[in-house]
Amino acid sequence: MEVDYALQKSKAVLPTKRYEHVERVTETALNLADQYQADRYTVGIAAALHDYAKHMDKSLLQHWIETSVDIPKDLIHYHHELWHGPVGAKMIQHWFMIENKDIINAVRSHTTGRAGMGLVEKIVFLADYIEPGRQFDAVFEARNLAEQDLDRACQYALKQSILFLIDKKQPIYPDTFQAYNELTQLIKKDGGN
Repeated sequence: MEVDYALQKSKAVLPTKRYEHVERVTETALNLADQYQADRYTVGIAAALHDYAKHMDKSLLQHWIETSVDIPKDLIHYHHELWHGPVGAKMIQHWFMIENKDIINAVRSHTTGRAGMGLVEKIVFLADYIEPGRQFDAVFEARNLAEQDLDRACQYALKQSILFLIDKKQPIYPDTFQAYNELTQLIKKDGGN
């Protein structure tokens, strides 16, 4: 599968505005891949397919969660906006025969992050947060950090997401806290604040 083909697969199932977001995320992710010496092919495929399940019927996503052995069942108790990552990862694995763990993990964790994120996961997570169509206060600092340090940029994005959800009185998926905690400890160990 090539990146252009993956983009076409996303285009076939997404509304125009969401597909345009996917294109911007893919371009941003490829730029970050160049900057942080990640494999462009892997990053490109993951970014092109990251929102594949985003606009699928909620009942279909719920069915995949309930019947797939490797999708966490507790996901059902969190906002359905989180479902499309893990379900989309399973779908692309099943329908497109994608077995590359970096691609699958990046699609799975792009909304929540997780402890143990690899380079491709961090890049897709951050690209989704900072793509040029995003316009909110925290995105400008995240873009600035992305130019300097991938871990700090991801930690900042996770922190801002947590604060946003707290402000909205929404539950926060545990993977987000675990990703934030791990990156915070890593940064402190490396001499950061």
